[in-house]
Amino acid sequence: MTSSPTQLSPSSPSAPSPSVPSGERHSATTTAPTVFVATCDLAAQLRGRAVPASREEALLRTGTGWVPADLAITGFGPIADNVFGSAGDLRLLPDPATRVDIPADGGLPGTRLYLADQTLPDGTPWECCPRGFLTSAVEELRAELGLTVIASFEHEFTLTGPPSSPPFSFERYRTAEPFGSDLVTLLEQAGFEPETWLPEYGEAQHEITLSPAEALVAADRAVLLRELVRDLARRRGLRASFAPLPDPAGAGNGVHIHLSFRDADGKPALHDPARPGGLSELGTRFSAGILRHASALTAVTAASPISFLRLTPHRWSAGGVFLAERNREAMLRICPGTGPDAGDQLNLEYRAADATANPWLALGVLLRAGLEGIRRGYPEPVVWPESATEAELAAVPPLPKTSEEALNELEKDEVVGGFFAPDLLATYLSVKWAELAAVAGQDDAERCRRVADVH
Repeated sequence: MTSSPTQLSPSSPSAPSPSVPSGERHSATTTAPTVFVATCDLAAQLRGRAVPASREEALLRTGTGWVPADLAITGFGPIADNVFGSAGDLRLLPDPATRVDIPADGGLPGTRLYLADQTLPDGTPWECCPRGFLTSAVEELRAELGLTVIASFEHEFTLTGPPSSPPFSFERYRTAEPFGSDLVTLLEQAGFEPETWLPEYGEAQHEITLSPAEALVAADRAVLLRELVRDLARRRGLRASFAPLPDPAGAGNGVHIHLSFRDADGKPALHDPARPGGLSELGTRFSAGILRHASALTAVTAASPISFLRLTPHRWSAGGVFLAERNREAMLRICPGTGPDAGDQLNLEYRAADATANPWLALGVLLRAGLEGIRRGYPEPVVWPESATEAELAAVPPLPKTSEEALNELEKDEVVGGFFAPDLLATYLSVKWAELAAVAGQDDAERCRRVADVH
Protein backbone atom coordinates (compact mmCIF):
# COMPACT_ATOMS: atom_id res chain seq x y z
CA MET A 1 0.00 0.00 0.00
CA THR A 2 1.33 3.43 -0.90
CA SER A 3 0.06 6.57 0.71
CA SER A 4 1.70 8.92 -1.80
CA PRO A 5 3.46 8.26 -5.10
CA THR A 6 7.13 8.90 -5.59
CA GLN A 7 7.34 11.70 -8.11
CA LEU A 8 9.76 11.16 -10.98
CA SER A 9 10.84 14.54 -12.26
CA PRO A 10 12.73 14.36 -15.55
CA SER A 11 13.42 18.08 -15.24
CA SER A 12 15.36 17.57 -12.01
CA PRO A 13 19.15 17.32 -12.05
CA SER A 14 20.52 13.83 -12.54
CA ALA A 15 20.83 11.97 -9.25
CA PRO A 16 24.31 10.88 -8.17
CA SER A 17 25.43 7.29 -8.12
CA PRO A 18 24.59 5.53 -4.85
CA SER A 19 27.90 6.33 -3.23
CA VAL A 20 30.07 8.28 -5.59
CA PRO A 21 33.20 9.18 -3.63
CA SER A 22 33.12 12.88 -2.84
CA GLY A 23 36.16 13.42 -0.67
CA GLU A 24 33.90 14.69 2.08
CA ARG A 25 31.53 11.75 2.48
CA HIS A 26 34.23 9.08 2.07
CA SER A 27 37.89 8.84 2.79
CA ALA A 28 40.23 7.49 0.13
CA THR A 29 40.72 4.30 2.12
CA THR A 30 38.55 2.59 4.67
CA THR A 31 39.38 2.15 8.33
CA ALA A 32 37.15 -0.95 8.38
CA PRO A 33 39.03 -4.28 8.62
CA THR A 34 37.31 -5.78 5.60
CA VAL A 35 35.65 -4.89 2.32
CA PHE A 36 32.67 -6.92 1.11
CA VAL A 37 32.02 -7.25 -2.62
CA ALA A 38 28.64 -8.65 -3.59
CA THR A 39 26.09 -9.49 -6.21
CA CYS A 40 22.34 -9.92 -5.88
CA ASP A 41 21.34 -13.40 -6.99
CA LEU A 42 18.22 -14.95 -8.47
CA ALA A 43 16.76 -15.43 -4.99
CA ALA A 44 17.24 -11.68 -4.34
CA GLN A 45 19.93 -12.41 -1.77
CA LEU A 46 23.10 -10.36 -1.43
CA ARG A 47 26.00 -12.80 -1.67
CA GLY A 48 29.71 -12.28 -2.09
CA ARG A 49 33.12 -12.31 -0.46
CA ALA A 50 35.05 -10.20 2.02
CA VAL A 51 38.68 -9.25 1.51
CA PRO A 52 41.09 -7.45 3.85
CA ALA A 53 40.85 -3.70 3.52
CA SER A 54 44.56 -3.64 2.70
CA ARG A 55 43.69 -5.37 -0.60
CA GLU A 56 40.96 -2.92 -1.65
CA GLU A 57 43.02 -1.31 -4.41
CA ALA A 58 43.77 -4.68 -6.00
CA LEU A 59 40.13 -5.72 -5.55
CA LEU A 60 38.95 -2.72 -7.56
CA ARG A 61 41.36 -3.57 -10.37
CA THR A 62 40.84 -7.30 -10.73
CA GLY A 63 37.89 -8.31 -8.54
CA THR A 64 37.66 -11.54 -6.58
CA GLY A 65 36.82 -15.10 -7.55
CA TRP A 66 33.29 -16.41 -7.99
CA VAL A 67 31.65 -19.58 -9.28
CA PRO A 68 28.95 -19.85 -12.00
CA ALA A 69 26.91 -22.39 -9.98
CA ASP A 70 26.49 -19.77 -7.24
CA LEU A 71 23.81 -18.30 -9.51
CA ALA A 72 21.68 -21.36 -8.72
CA ILE A 73 21.59 -20.97 -4.92
CA THR A 74 17.97 -20.90 -3.80
CA GLY A 75 16.51 -18.63 -1.18
CA PHE A 76 16.33 -21.54 1.23
CA GLY A 77 20.00 -22.46 0.83
CA PRO A 78 20.54 -25.51 -1.42
CA ILE A 79 21.81 -25.16 -4.97
CA ALA A 80 19.18 -25.97 -7.59
CA ASP A 81 19.93 -28.19 -10.56
CA ASN A 82 21.91 -26.11 -13.06
CA VAL A 83 23.87 -26.24 -16.28
CA PHE A 84 27.15 -25.12 -14.70
CA GLY A 85 27.93 -27.88 -12.23
CA SER A 86 31.41 -27.71 -10.72
CA ALA A 87 33.04 -26.18 -13.80
CA GLY A 88 33.95 -22.62 -14.64
CA ASP A 89 35.32 -19.50 -13.00
CA LEU A 90 34.09 -15.93 -12.70
CA ARG A 91 35.20 -12.68 -11.15
CA LEU A 92 33.14 -10.33 -9.00
CA LEU A 93 34.35 -6.98 -10.34
CA PRO A 94 33.29 -4.10 -8.05
CA ASP A 95 31.76 -0.93 -9.43
CA PRO A 96 33.44 1.89 -7.47
CA ALA A 97 30.32 4.05 -7.85
CA THR A 98 28.33 1.67 -5.65
CA ARG A 99 30.55 2.07 -2.58
CA VAL A 100 28.76 2.28 0.77
CA ASP A 101 30.46 2.63 4.14
CA ILE A 102 28.62 1.12 7.11
CA PRO A 103 29.98 2.63 10.34
CA ALA A 104 31.06 0.65 13.38
CA ASP A 105 28.00 0.41 15.56
CA GLY A 106 26.06 -1.92 17.85
CA GLY A 107 29.13 -3.97 18.72
CA LEU A 108 29.96 -4.65 15.05
CA PRO A 109 32.95 -3.23 13.18
CA GLY A 110 32.39 -0.98 10.24
CA THR A 111 32.65 -2.34 6.72
CA ARG A 112 32.75 -1.11 3.15
CA LEU A 113 30.37 -2.65 0.65
CA TYR A 114 30.54 -2.72 -3.14
CA LEU A 115 28.20 -4.16 -5.74
CA ALA A 116 29.87 -6.06 -8.54
CA ASP A 117 29.36 -7.21 -12.07
CA GLN A 118 29.98 -10.90 -12.66
CA THR A 119 32.56 -11.22 -15.41
CA LEU A 120 34.59 -13.92 -17.09
CA PRO A 121 38.18 -14.26 -15.84
CA ASP A 122 39.46 -11.95 -18.58
CA GLY A 123 37.06 -9.21 -17.45
CA THR A 124 34.58 -9.52 -20.31
CA PRO A 125 30.86 -9.60 -19.43
CA TRP A 126 29.23 -12.88 -18.39
CA GLU A 127 25.91 -13.30 -20.19
CA CYS A 128 24.19 -14.57 -17.04
CA CYS A 129 25.06 -11.58 -14.81
CA PRO A 130 21.81 -10.05 -13.50
CA ARG A 131 23.34 -6.56 -13.27
CA GLY A 132 24.54 -6.87 -16.84
CA PHE A 133 21.00 -7.86 -17.84
CA LEU A 134 19.71 -4.44 -16.73
CA THR A 135 22.68 -2.59 -18.20
CA SER A 136 22.01 -4.04 -21.65
CA ALA A 137 18.27 -3.27 -21.42
CA VAL A 138 19.03 0.37 -20.60
CA GLU A 139 21.47 0.55 -23.50
CA GLU A 140 18.87 -0.87 -25.89
CA LEU A 141 16.33 1.82 -25.02
CA ARG A 142 18.94 4.52 -25.39
CA ALA A 143 20.20 3.15 -28.72
CA GLU A 144 16.77 2.57 -30.30
CA LEU A 145 14.70 5.39 -28.87
CA GLY A 146 17.18 7.90 -27.49
CA LEU A 147 15.64 7.53 -24.05
CA THR A 148 17.22 7.76 -20.63
CA VAL A 149 15.36 5.68 -18.04
CA ILE A 150 14.58 7.29 -14.69
CA ALA A 151 13.35 4.98 -11.93
CA SER A 152 12.67 4.63 -8.24
CA PHE A 153 11.74 1.66 -6.04
CA GLU A 154 9.33 2.13 -3.11
CA HIS A 155 9.95 -0.46 -0.40
CA GLU A 156 7.59 -1.60 2.34
CA PHE A 157 8.81 -3.80 5.18
CA THR A 158 7.79 -5.12 8.58
CA LEU A 159 9.79 -3.99 11.62
CA THR A 160 9.40 -6.40 14.52
CA GLY A 161 10.32 -5.24 18.01
CA PRO A 162 8.57 -1.94 18.73
CA PRO A 163 5.17 -2.17 20.47
CA SER A 164 2.00 -2.44 18.40
CA SER A 165 0.66 0.90 17.15
CA PRO A 166 -2.03 2.26 14.81
CA PRO A 167 -1.38 2.49 11.04
CA PHE A 168 0.01 5.75 9.66
CA SER A 169 0.25 7.10 13.21
CA PHE A 170 2.70 9.46 14.84
CA GLU A 171 2.89 6.85 17.59
CA ARG A 172 4.26 4.22 15.20
CA TYR A 173 6.70 6.73 13.77
CA ARG A 174 8.00 7.55 17.26
CA THR A 175 8.07 4.01 18.64
CA ALA A 176 10.34 3.04 15.75
CA GLU A 177 12.92 5.57 16.93
CA PRO A 178 15.85 5.83 16.92
CA PHE A 179 15.82 3.24 14.12
CA GLY A 180 13.98 5.56 11.71
CA SER A 181 16.23 8.55 12.18
CA ASP A 182 19.32 6.36 12.09
CA LEU A 183 18.14 4.81 8.82
CA VAL A 184 17.51 8.19 7.18
CA THR A 185 20.94 9.40 8.31
CA LEU A 186 22.62 6.25 7.01
CA LEU A 187 20.92 6.56 3.63
CA GLU A 188 21.74 10.26 3.34
CA GLN A 189 25.39 9.60 4.15
CA ALA A 190 25.42 6.90 1.46
CA GLY A 191 24.09 9.40 -1.10
CA PHE A 192 20.79 7.57 -1.57
CA GLU A 193 18.62 10.71 -1.23
CA PRO A 194 15.74 9.36 0.90
CA GLU A 195 12.46 11.17 0.24
CA THR A 196 10.08 9.81 2.87
CA TRP A 197 10.14 7.51 5.89
CA LEU A 198 6.66 6.65 7.08
CA PRO A 199 4.52 4.35 9.18
CA GLU A 200 2.36 2.26 6.86
CA TYR A 201 -0.99 0.46 7.03
CA GLY A 202 -0.07 -3.14 7.88
CA GLU A 203 0.87 -4.39 11.32
CA ALA A 204 4.38 -3.10 12.16
CA GLN A 205 4.73 -1.96 8.55
CA HIS A 206 6.92 0.92 7.38
CA GLU A 207 7.90 2.39 4.03
CA ILE A 208 11.04 4.10 2.77
CA THR A 209 11.21 5.91 -0.56
CA LEU A 210 14.26 7.24 -2.39
CA SER A 211 14.60 9.99 -4.94
CA PRO A 212 14.43 8.92 -8.59
CA ALA A 213 17.67 8.27 -10.42
CA GLU A 214 18.90 6.75 -13.65
CA ALA A 215 17.91 3.11 -13.98
CA LEU A 216 21.08 1.29 -12.92
CA VAL A 217 21.61 3.63 -9.97
CA ALA A 218 17.99 3.15 -8.86
CA ALA A 219 18.26 -0.65 -9.03
CA ASP A 220 21.64 -0.65 -7.26
CA ARG A 221 20.07 1.42 -4.50
CA ALA A 222 17.20 -1.05 -4.23
CA VAL A 223 19.64 -3.94 -3.79
CA LEU A 224 21.62 -2.11 -1.13
CA LEU A 225 18.67 -0.53 0.68
CA ARG A 226 17.25 -3.90 1.69
CA GLU A 227 20.54 -5.00 3.20
CA LEU A 228 21.16 -1.68 4.95
CA VAL A 229 17.70 -1.81 6.54
CA ARG A 230 18.11 -5.39 7.76
CA ASP A 231 21.65 -4.75 9.01
CA LEU A 232 20.63 -1.63 10.95
CA ALA A 233 17.64 -3.47 12.45
CA ARG A 234 19.90 -6.25 13.72
CA ARG A 235 22.23 -3.68 15.29
CA ARG A 236 19.23 -2.13 17.07
CA GLY A 237 17.90 -5.43 18.40
CA LEU A 238 15.02 -5.41 15.91
CA ARG A 239 14.07 -7.52 12.92
CA ALA A 240 13.19 -6.16 9.48
CA SER A 241 11.53 -8.35 6.87
CA PHE A 242 10.63 -7.46 3.30
CA ALA A 243 8.58 -10.64 2.84
CA PRO A 244 5.59 -9.98 0.57
CA LEU A 245 3.09 -11.36 3.08
CA PRO A 246 4.12 -11.87 6.72
CA ASP A 247 0.62 -13.14 7.59
CA PRO A 248 -1.81 -14.64 5.04
CA ALA A 249 -4.64 -12.63 6.61
CA GLY A 250 -2.69 -9.38 6.87
CA ALA A 251 -1.42 -6.60 4.65
CA GLY A 252 1.49 -7.29 2.34
CA ASN A 253 4.81 -5.61 1.60
CA GLY A 254 5.19 -4.48 -1.98
CA VAL A 255 7.87 -2.84 -4.07
CA HIS A 256 6.40 -0.28 -6.44
CA ILE A 257 8.65 0.48 -9.40
CA HIS A 258 8.27 3.99 -10.82
CA LEU A 259 9.39 4.73 -14.37
CA SER A 260 9.74 7.78 -16.54
CA PHE A 261 11.91 8.74 -19.49
CA ARG A 262 13.92 11.66 -20.80
CA ASP A 263 14.42 12.10 -24.51
CA ALA A 264 17.74 12.92 -26.18
CA ASP A 265 17.26 16.60 -25.31
CA GLY A 266 16.64 15.81 -21.64
CA LYS A 267 12.91 16.57 -21.87
CA PRO A 268 10.23 14.37 -20.24
CA ALA A 269 8.79 11.84 -22.67
CA LEU A 270 5.71 10.47 -20.90
CA HIS A 271 3.36 13.45 -20.69
CA ASP A 272 0.85 14.55 -23.32
CA PRO A 273 -2.09 16.51 -21.87
CA ALA A 274 -4.18 15.85 -24.97
CA ARG A 275 -4.21 12.09 -24.48
CA PRO A 276 -6.08 9.83 -22.01
CA GLY A 277 -4.55 10.02 -18.56
CA GLY A 278 -2.09 12.60 -19.85
CA LEU A 279 0.11 9.69 -21.00
CA SER A 280 2.03 10.15 -24.24
CA GLU A 281 1.74 7.75 -27.17
CA LEU A 282 5.20 6.42 -26.33
CA GLY A 283 4.15 5.79 -22.73
CA THR A 284 0.93 4.09 -23.78
CA ARG A 285 2.68 1.79 -26.25
CA PHE A 286 5.37 1.03 -23.68
CA SER A 287 2.58 0.09 -21.27
CA ALA A 288 1.04 -2.15 -23.93
CA GLY A 289 4.17 -4.32 -23.93
CA ILE A 290 4.09 -4.78 -20.17
CA LEU A 291 0.38 -5.60 -20.15
CA ARG A 292 0.66 -8.02 -23.11
CA HIS A 293 3.35 -10.05 -21.31
CA ALA A 294 2.13 -9.46 -17.74
CA SER A 295 1.73 -13.09 -16.71
CA ALA A 296 5.29 -14.02 -17.67
CA LEU A 297 6.74 -10.83 -16.20
CA THR A 298 5.23 -11.50 -12.79
CA ALA A 299 7.27 -14.69 -12.54
CA VAL A 300 10.28 -12.35 -12.30
CA THR A 301 8.83 -9.38 -10.41
CA ALA A 302 6.85 -11.39 -7.82
CA ALA A 303 9.34 -14.16 -7.31
CA SER A 304 8.57 -16.10 -4.13
CA PRO A 305 6.26 -19.06 -3.41
CA ILE A 306 3.88 -16.70 -1.55
CA SER A 307 3.99 -13.61 -3.77
CA PHE A 308 0.67 -14.31 -5.44
CA LEU A 309 -1.16 -14.55 -2.13
CA ARG A 310 -0.67 -10.76 -2.02
CA LEU A 311 -1.50 -10.02 -5.65
CA THR A 312 -5.27 -10.32 -5.35
CA PRO A 313 -8.09 -7.78 -5.60
CA HIS A 314 -8.87 -5.50 -2.65
CA ARG A 315 -5.33 -5.59 -1.22
CA TRP A 316 -4.20 -2.37 -2.92
CA SER A 317 -1.46 -4.40 -4.61
CA ALA A 318 -2.41 -5.32 -8.18
CA GLY A 319 -5.93 -6.61 -8.68
CA GLY A 320 -5.80 -6.99 -12.45
CA VAL A 321 -3.80 -6.48 -15.63
CA PHE A 322 -4.81 -2.97 -16.63
CA LEU A 323 -3.55 0.61 -16.99
CA ALA A 324 -5.34 3.28 -15.00
CA GLU A 325 -5.21 6.79 -13.65
CA ARG A 326 -4.59 6.94 -9.91
CA ASN A 327 -6.00 3.47 -9.18
CA ARG A 328 -4.03 1.35 -6.70
CA GLU A 329 -5.63 -1.87 -7.92
CA ALA A 330 -4.06 -1.41 -11.36
CA MET A 331 -0.97 -3.32 -12.40
CA LEU A 332 0.19 -0.10 -14.08
CA ARG A 333 -0.83 3.18 -12.48
CA ILE A 334 -0.36 6.63 -14.02
CA CYS A 335 0.97 8.78 -11.20
CA PRO A 336 0.22 12.51 -11.42
CA GLY A 337 2.60 15.29 -10.55
CA THR A 338 1.99 18.39 -8.47
CA GLY A 339 2.42 22.11 -8.96
CA PRO A 340 3.43 23.95 -12.12
CA ASP A 341 5.71 21.12 -13.29
CA ALA A 342 3.09 18.40 -12.79
CA GLY A 343 3.38 17.16 -16.36
CA ASP A 344 7.12 16.72 -16.06
CA GLN A 345 6.62 14.57 -12.96
CA LEU A 346 4.08 12.16 -14.47
CA ASN A 347 5.32 8.59 -14.25
CA LEU A 348 4.24 4.98 -14.56
CA GLU A 349 4.07 2.86 -11.42
CA TYR A 350 4.36 -0.92 -11.77
CA ARG A 351 2.67 -2.45 -8.73
CA ALA A 352 3.00 -6.22 -9.18
CA ALA A 353 6.44 -6.53 -7.60
CA ASP A 354 7.92 -7.33 -4.21
CA ALA A 355 11.34 -7.61 -2.58
CA THR A 356 11.74 -11.30 -3.39
CA ALA A 357 12.59 -10.11 -6.92
CA ASN A 358 16.09 -9.24 -8.04
CA PRO A 359 15.85 -5.47 -8.77
CA TRP A 360 18.16 -5.67 -11.79
CA LEU A 361 16.06 -8.41 -13.38
CA ALA A 362 12.72 -6.86 -12.40
CA LEU A 363 13.50 -3.47 -13.92
CA GLY A 364 15.23 -5.09 -16.88
CA VAL A 365 12.25 -7.21 -17.90
CA LEU A 366 9.87 -4.25 -17.59
CA LEU A 367 12.08 -2.14 -19.87
CA ARG A 368 12.45 -4.93 -22.41
CA ALA A 369 8.71 -5.70 -22.40
CA GLY A 370 7.87 -2.03 -22.84
CA LEU A 371 10.33 -1.78 -25.70
CA GLU A 372 8.64 -4.76 -27.37
CA GLY A 373 5.32 -2.92 -27.11
CA ILE A 374 6.83 -0.10 -29.13
CA ARG A 375 8.77 -2.29 -31.57
CA ARG A 376 5.85 -4.58 -32.37
CA GLY A 377 3.17 -1.89 -32.45
CA TYR A 378 0.92 -3.57 -29.91
CA PRO A 379 -2.55 -1.97 -29.79
CA GLU A 380 -2.80 0.81 -27.26
CA PRO A 381 -4.51 -0.36 -24.07
CA VAL A 382 -7.48 1.32 -22.49
CA VAL A 383 -6.52 3.97 -19.98
CA TRP A 384 -9.10 3.45 -17.26
CA PRO A 385 -10.12 6.73 -15.62
CA GLU A 386 -10.00 7.28 -11.89
CA SER A 387 -13.81 7.09 -11.89
CA ALA A 388 -13.92 3.50 -13.24
CA THR A 389 -16.05 1.29 -11.02
CA GLU A 390 -15.31 -2.20 -9.82
CA ALA A 391 -18.10 -3.50 -12.03
CA GLU A 392 -16.58 -1.82 -15.08
CA LEU A 393 -13.18 -3.35 -14.28
CA ALA A 394 -14.56 -6.84 -13.74
CA ALA A 395 -13.60 -7.95 -17.24
CA VAL A 396 -9.92 -6.92 -17.12
CA PRO A 397 -7.51 -9.87 -17.30
CA PRO A 398 -6.44 -11.31 -13.94
CA LEU A 399 -2.90 -11.86 -12.79
CA PRO A 400 -1.69 -15.44 -12.30
CA LYS A 401 -3.17 -16.96 -9.18
CA THR A 402 -0.04 -18.87 -8.15
CA SER A 403 3.71 -18.86 -8.64
CA GLU A 404 3.38 -22.13 -10.54
CA GLU A 405 1.03 -20.50 -13.02
CA ALA A 406 3.38 -17.54 -13.48
CA LEU A 407 6.41 -19.78 -14.06
CA ASN A 408 4.48 -21.82 -16.61
CA GLU A 409 3.62 -18.57 -18.40
CA LEU A 410 7.29 -17.55 -18.39
CA GLU A 411 8.26 -20.90 -19.90
CA LYS A 412 5.62 -20.47 -22.65
CA ASP A 413 6.23 -16.79 -23.49
CA GLU A 414 8.91 -16.85 -26.18
CA VAL A 415 9.17 -13.07 -26.23
CA VAL A 416 9.94 -12.71 -22.52
CA GLY A 417 12.05 -15.87 -22.53
CA GLY A 418 14.04 -14.32 -25.35
CA PHE A 419 15.08 -11.44 -23.10
CA PHE A 420 17.40 -13.83 -21.24
CA ALA A 421 20.54 -15.70 -22.20
CA PRO A 422 19.46 -19.38 -22.36
CA ASP A 423 21.56 -20.42 -19.36
CA LEU A 424 20.24 -17.51 -17.29
CA LEU A 425 16.63 -18.40 -18.05
CA ALA A 426 17.18 -22.10 -17.37
CA THR A 427 18.87 -21.34 -14.05
CA TYR A 428 16.18 -18.87 -13.02
CA LEU A 429 13.42 -21.39 -13.68
CA SER A 430 15.33 -24.12 -11.86
CA VAL A 431 15.83 -21.92 -8.79
CA LYS A 432 12.18 -20.91 -8.63
CA TRP A 433 10.83 -24.44 -9.11
CA ALA A 434 13.23 -25.64 -6.40
CA GLU A 435 11.97 -22.97 -4.00
CA LEU A 436 8.40 -24.08 -4.63
CA ALA A 437 9.37 -27.71 -3.99
CA ALA A 438 11.00 -26.69 -0.69
CA VAL A 439 7.66 -25.47 0.71
CA ALA A 440 5.39 -27.99 -1.00
CA GLY A 441 2.74 -29.39 1.33
CA GLN A 442 3.01 -26.52 3.82
CA ASP A 443 0.02 -24.33 4.58
CA ASP A 444 -0.03 -20.63 3.74
CA ALA A 445 0.99 -19.54 7.23
CA GLU A 446 4.05 -21.79 7.29
CA ARG A 447 5.08 -20.77 3.78
CA CYS A 448 4.79 -17.11 4.76
CA ARG A 449 6.98 -17.76 7.79
CA ARG A 450 9.62 -19.56 5.70
CA VAL A 451 9.81 -16.71 3.20
CA ALA A 452 9.87 -14.09 5.96
CA ASP A 453 12.87 -15.87 7.51
CA VAL A 454 14.76 -15.42 4.22
CA HIS A 455 13.74 -11.88 3.32
